[in-house]
Amino acid sequence: MLTTPVRSDPRATLRAGLPDRYLTPIDIAELFEVPLETVYQWRKKRTGPPGFRVGKHLRYDPAAVHRWVAERAIEDAA
Repeated sequence: MLTTPVRSDPRATLRAGLPDRYLTPIDIAELFEVPLETVYQWRKKRTGPPGFRVGKHLRYDPAAVHRWVAERAIEDAA
């Protein structure tokens, strides 16, 4: 019996708070429950988590995303 691989929810792949791979813009949109266009606007305005290019592909380091979230939490608490 063949099974079709199912794309796992990035929130379900978190281990010790960080996924095992670099995140895509789609992963970021799913994690923060925002439209994909919002992720691209964050990047354009330099207000979202820091991303980087691998060729033509945009990727996010899970550790950098974690730091970005922590910084937002500190700013909101102040």
